[in-house]
Amino acid sequence: MLDIKNAVAVITGGASGIGFSLADYWVQQGGRAVLADIDPKALDSAVQKLGSDHAAGIVCNVTDENDCSRMAAFAMEKFNAINFVVPSAGIIKDGLMINIDRETGKVKRKMSLDQFASVIDINLTGVFLTVRECMEEMINNHCEGLICLISSTGSLGTAGQINYSSAKAAVSVMPKVITAELFRRNMADKIRCAAIAPGYVRTPILDGMNQKALDYIIKKVPINRLIEPEEIASLACELYRNQALTGDVFYIHGGLRLDSRG
Repeated sequence: MLDIKNAVAVITGGASGIGFSLADYWVQQGGRAVLADIDPKALDSAVQKLGSDHAAGIVCNVTDENDCSRMAAFAMEKFNAINFVVPSAGIIKDGLMINIDRETGKVKRKMSLDQFASVIDINLTGVFLTVRECMEEMINNHCEGLICLISSTGSLGTAGQINYSSAKAAVSVMPKVITAELFRRNMADKIRCAAIAPGYVRTPILDGMNQKALDYIIKKVPINRLIEPEEIASLACELYRNQALTGDVFYIHGGLRLDSRG
């Protein structure tokens, strides 16, 4: 079992949502955290809440190769280790790929290339760059720990999210690929990789959602509520501690998709 105390986490999207909740939980367990985010004001506020002795922030565009390299180097310079990597930066731009008019039966709107590509860039390419740069530092500096990816139940396919679902489906296969590659170099026991796939989580992204739509979603969740960010953080930290957990995706969704009422 690994100990969180004094271990160093690098968390993208760390200024809010799941990323911040995970950083907060990590610091409460005695760990130190490097938060990366595109929003400098939110980043400063997040670091202030966690305390500068335990956390540091760096502005980072996860789609930028140089930014990700700088982020990983910053973590090593600041805390002299990287033990836990969580690329949680992400966006949604939902919409139907082909929107068909109900009356005419003809196509009235299509998902734009930008709407598709921008989600892929942040939610998939950003994950690749974050993991690649942090893993390089971990390997070169003999750091032990976990790459914890954030997939989603959306990876199983959700109408209106072909961009998001495609990115999350790709992320969900990464633990197997990364574990296999490390295994070939006899390093899979030192650096593990796993993913968490949440269902609907109570984060600011849901604040602007139509309440009727949200109530409908909750009715389809067997535990009859949203997942709390702290529950995601708790699972992520358990994955870090338990060295037998690697190479797989761990769903945390309150029973979502098991919504048969018998």
